[in-house]
Amino acid sequence: MSDTSKAPVGQIADAVKDNWVDRFAPNPVKPFFRLSRLDRPIGTWLLLLPCWWGLLLAMISTGTASWHDAWIFIGCAFGAVLMRGAGCTWNDITDRDFDGSVERTALRPIPSGQVPVIKAVVWTALQAFIALGILLTFNKTAILLGVVSLVPVAIYPFAKRFTWWPQVFLGIAFNWGALLAWAAHTGSLGWPPILLYLAGIAWTLFYDTIYAHQDTEDDALIGIKSTARLFGDDSPRYLSWFLVATVSLMAMAVIAAVPDAEMITMLIAIFGPWLMGWHLWWQLGRLDTENNDVLIGLFRSNRDAGLIPVLIFAVALML
Repeated sequence: MSDTSKAPVGQIADAVKDNWVDRFAPNPVKPFFRLSRLDRPIGTWLLLLPCWWGLLLAMISTGTASWHDAWIFIGCAFGAVLMRGAGCTWNDITDRDFDGSVERTALRPIPSGQVPVIKAVVWTALQAFIALGILLTFNKTAILLGVVSLVPVAIYPFAKRFTWWPQVFLGIAFNWGALLAWAAHTGSLGWPPILLYLAGIAWTLFYDTIYAHQDTEDDALIGIKSTARLFGDDSPRYLSWFLVATVSLMAMAVIAAVPDAEMITMLIAIFGPWLMGWHLWWQLGRLDTENNDVLIGLFRSNRDAGLIPVLIFAVALML
């Protein structure tokens, strides 16, 4: 358990130590920034990286790149911050009665009384509205996909109440950017972004099962379901399956996306999922479901795992 005896007032248990929100943000806005998880950037990375996968793979597929693609790249980054913030605020609104009963989440702004529910609702709407402004700079297909993405975002917080597989719902919501960014570049969808999207869902099952193991005891007491509770001691075996699914589906997306004539490009791009798979295997080798410090460390390391395909796809694009 983390030592919070000297933590800043209101700091969340799993916040990054000495994060910029706790150090520099004005006191009146700190609770709102914590609602948006700006003190814990890993979730923003996990939402953003599938967007960059989709955009780069689409550019490889079409063999074209433009200044608008640079804006899509940047717009996805801003949109990830905003929509992750809106989604997390919505999650905390719906979970306010549960969070106070879980040690890791008891100090979140709503259950701890720092932010009233009505202000949290307004904060959710404000973030979503700004994100909409970014979305409207994309093409019609991407805009439609962005609007539809609100459905899984709205459903996810309730999933852990009716299914043992809430991580699937999180994966559906968190990897939507792979579809949206591909469509923002190409104006349409196809098998490559769908396969990439499914790879992202498998990846989410991998990393969020690790994350959920932090709360298994509290979740059991209050009746919250998760894949961590479902798998129990068999988690490493299931995680290995999710690893294989992630690598296989992403490799299939690459093969489907790269034109047949570009064999060198395909071979290089294939290294993306392959090297990512090695990173996930490294995580499996260090998994200790009884050690929360190890669990949060492994969970956060998925930023690096997801950046691997981004960097490899970028190299393949430049050929």
